[in-house]
Amino acid sequence: MSGLLNWILWTPVVGILAILCIPSKNKNAIRYAALATTAVTFVFTLLLYINFDTSVAGMQPDFLVKVPWIGDFNIFYSLGVDGISMPMTILTGLLFFLCILSSWTVDKSVKAYFALLLMLESTVFGVFFALDFFLFYVYWEVMLLPMFFLIGIWGGENREYAAVKFFLYTFFGSIIMLIGIIALYYSVDGVDAFNILAHQGGKYIGKTVSIFGTEWAFNKIFFWAMFLGFAIKVPVFPFHTWLPHAHVQAPTAVSVILAGVLLKMGTYGFLRIAFPIFPQAAVDYSTIIAVLGVISVLYGAFCAMAQNDVKKLVAYSSVSHMGFVMMGMAAMTTQGMNGAVLQMFNHGTSTAMMFLMIGVIYERSHHRWIVRPDGTKGYGGLAKHMPTYTVIFIIGMFASLGLPGLSGFISEALIFLGIYERFTTITVIAVMGLLIGAAYLLWMYKRMFFGEPSEEVLSYSDMNIREIAYMLPLCAAVIIFGIYPSPILDIMRASVGKLVELMAQFQ
Repeated sequence: MSGLLNWILWTPVVGILAILCIPSKNKNAIRYAALATTAVTFVFTLLLYINFDTSVAGMQPDFLVKVPWIGDFNIFYSLGVDGISMPMTILTGLLFFLCILSSWTVDKSVKAYFALLLMLESTVFGVFFALDFFLFYVYWEVMLLPMFFLIGIWGGENREYAAVKFFLYTFFGSIIMLIGIIALYYSVDGVDAFNILAHQGGKYIGKTVSIFGTEWAFNKIFFWAMFLGFAIKVPVFPFHTWLPHAHVQAPTAVSVILAGVLLKMGTYGFLRIAFPIFPQAAVDYSTIIAVLGVISVLYGAFCAMAQNDVKKLVAYSSVSHMGFVMMGMAAMTTQGMNGAVLQMFNHGTSTAMMFLMIGVIYERSHHRWIVRPDGTKGYGGLAKHMPTYTVIFIIGMFASLGLPGLSGFISEALIFLGIYERFTTITVIAVMGLLIGAAYLLWMYKRMFFGEPSEEVLSYSDMNIREIAYMLPLCAAVIIFGIYPSPILDIMRASVGKLVELMAQFQ
């Protein structure tokens, strides 16, 4: 099993090579090759889960990979997985498999589309596995390329603008983060200069750095460098403005990956790099993090309430839900941190359901308007005409809303349990976000599904077998992990507990 991380990381690359060998006119062969590749990769992630030792707090020793890469600069091809990255690994494997199925009707440059999706999958796994700063940064940056082209070529009317804005925002954050990585490299001598784990534990307290002739506390100034790079990816208010454009213009599968996985790369960066390397700064600025989190919760919810474009509504809801993750991390308690990591996973499944369901109705209507700009009704009466679609939409909507018994509830409950003692006022304010979330989702549902169907809606067909097939695993996930979240909580418990213990030393 020692090579399992390599198999997960490189199987999509093998799939790309296979797709490139298939003639462009043979579109179904390309689709099946991509589907088989993601299916095999997902099976590998399940094997990783089955062989995962939940009692180990650090990196799983049986799966570690460390090979010299660029010896002159102490750069290693170093991979590992622990309880924080494991849930994201399973989520990534599942969502990419389902996204290939949902993309079956894509007919424009099919070879390039599926090859870029597989390239994106490999880079996402690289971010979650990398234990070397250089390798981490390479995967973090290369991930921008397939996203840029997937939005810019297969997106909506304003796809070029959305793709450029996404690229520039994320690239700006990456450059600031790179400055922090370089500073860390020169702060340690020897083979551990780029080793992410070697920098953890609060080693930089008391160290200073001179910038423009002024002495700054090393751990505080470079904590903010890391913070900015990861906050843009989350995205945290006020760095969120790229997200609605990217979501609305992106094709359905890319919106799913963006909300389900890529946003989590930002919060994962906090948990893997910013918090454990600069714990004192994280504790000192935890109030600011919590405040930014609650602003994201409320701002995202109010913006969602104002939308008539259903896809933009769900995009702003992601800003709101990721605000809860930031609050859970700011709590730095066992319940809060566990809730944050669980919310990362649960939001990935529930928001994937919402974007996939929007994709289903978009294929029939070729618009996303609840109410059109001219005031006429876009959707309405869907419940009477599309019963299967309605039932699955309800499950995804209530999971996103946080209904008890579905996955969104338990993660948000843990976050509130964890943050209440430290930030009581912020907790009370954040509860308003839940109320507003229920309001905009239920109002959206009322306008889309109630009433009499229009002639346009009567022309829509209900969900077909393929569409039901890729929605059922997500339906099962939000129900099962809403009733019984232990399979995910057991994975993360030891690793999150270790991080909480580290943060507690500096409080």
